Amino acid sequence: MPDPIRVAAVGDVHLADDLRGRYAPLITNISEEADALLVAGDLTQHGTVEEAEVFADEFGAADVPVLAVLGNHDYHSGAERDIVRLLEDRGVAVLEGTSTTIDTDAGRLGVAGIKGFCLGFSGRCAADFGEPEMKAFTGHGIETAARLRQALDALEAEEPDVTVALSHFSPVDDTLVGEPKEIWPFLGNYRLGEAIDETGVDLAVHGHAHAGREKGLTPAGVPVRNVAQPVIQAAFRVYDVVPRRSA
Repeated sequence: MPDPIRVAAVGDVHLADDLRGRYAPLITNISEEADALLVAGDLTQHGTVEEAEVFADEFGAADVPVLAVLGNHDYHSGAERDIVRLLEDRGVAVLEGTSTTIDTDAGRLGVAGIKGFCLGFSGRCAADFGEPEMKAFTGHGIETAARLRQALDALEAEEPDVTVALSHFSPVDDTLVGEPKEIWPFLGNYRLGEAIDETGVDLAVHGHAHAGREKGLTPAGVPVRNVAQPVIQAAFRVYDVVPRRSA
């Protein structure tokens, strides 16, 4: 069996100035444990550029590539474009309906990312029917899943050894157990899971569900991991991923 690609991940770190200095010491030598660090959204508390600067300072200490998606908190102040520019200038790859590949000692890691959006899960989800406001809400959830699918399709052409789908909103309800069921439609989107199952993903990583649980599966059996920091209770979690075709 080939060596696994080591994927470190965390989400919902909600950094602001009062948390400066918390993460940098914990990820300075992360290359000893991982080949890349994925951050599953909610990088900041209120979505300000100043908070994004704290994130860039803290996660800039990592000695492996850092890839991130934004979360709903990162949109709160309307500065999401400025946040993306800042992070990319500081070496963080921000994915939004896009993908990238990384060469590691164990092979090529491909990551496709999207923030995602609310929708819910099959049989209990928002419907594209009725008022324009409801159609807009539902349509955005459907659109984000379509953009993830496009990013994964584009990534497949690169033939990575391991493919990871990174999002903020959950693609399955398995990892939401522990959250009140009434809010599950606002935490995930089953169409993200469909995009994952249709494109040969090896691992899906998300955040957002602070009171959920870590492990779940898509209907087709793709491992899903909720890496929200309140769930994993650590600076990051490492997942060893061996390509299914090689395993």
